[in-house]
Amino acid sequence: MKQPTLLTMDFAALRTLRLLYENRSFTETAVLLGVNQSAVSYTIEKLRRAFSDPLFFRQGGKVVPTERCGIIVASVMRMLDEIEALATPVSFDPAAAEQTVTIACNFYERQIILPGVVKALRERAPGIRITALNSTTQGIQLLKMSDADLLIGPLQADGHEFYSRTLLSERYVCVMDSANPLADRPLTLEQYVAVPHATVTYGGTWRSRYLLQLESLGLKLNTVLEVPSPAGLERVISGTDLIATVPSRIAETYGDAVKIIDSPCPSPFEVYLVWTTRTHKSAMHDWLRKLILECVASQPRVVGAPSPILEG
Repeated sequence: MKQPTLLTMDFAALRTLRLLYENRSFTETAVLLGVNQSAVSYTIEKLRRAFSDPLFFRQGGKVVPTERCGIIVASVMRMLDEIEALATPVSFDPAAAEQTVTIACNFYERQIILPGVVKALRERAPGIRITALNSTTQGIQLLKMSDADLLIGPLQADGHEFYSRTLLSERYVCVMDSANPLADRPLTLEQYVAVPHATVTYGGTWRSRYLLQLESLGLKLNTVLEVPSPAGLERVISGTDLIATVPSRIAETYGDAVKIIDSPCPSPFEVYLVWTTRTHKSAMHDWLRKLILECVASQPRVVGAPSPILEG
């Protein structure tokens, strides 16, 4: 018979050793394990050969452990407790958590979603720190490379390693100076493409859906100004005849500086929360994802804008 070694012993055998040591009875150990007594005896015999020690002997009708057995079992107990702890879901206490989470996102998400999330974190989990990365169009790759823990944006990921929830539904609107003669009536598509436009290009890293829709119709904006971001756009077009097309929630942040009207090319889109298998079972990340969903759902309704979406 091949000599058993410690490396050939499984955790079930070590658990048998522990139970026999604690109960000092082959019969009681067999009952606890749900096996017959001969199975316990067979396992202990293998352990004796593996440890080169009798482990137990009978004295006065009792099962007595050897001195070395006591030393071995002390180590086995620690090992089994640690293994069992690994299989137990880790509890999460937001107030005591200390962790950094990296979120890939762009201007829209930093303006519309992150402020509420950061405020909630400061109140409920002040030890959680957020690092926001500019995702441009590389958000999915950042997740794949583990350079980001979460992605928030209008991109969905394909693949079994990705998970996602829909955060909100959005659409494009037009903004212009309140004195613009087009501010008081609906824009036709013909007027829309003809008027001078301040167009957000995102530095060439992203093309807005309304531009792609116009292109599919064989139409092109009369762009007289290109800017890389919607930031400060209300000041740029103030006092001019320019109009700009931006997501409705961004338009609302401009306040009274501009007039907001419906766009003839609203091109609705969704904003998603995306993560991977790496963090899917994490108690902290599960809590944070639910917090983000909660924060988006509790945002004040934006005039004329679609509502947040809770299912996804």
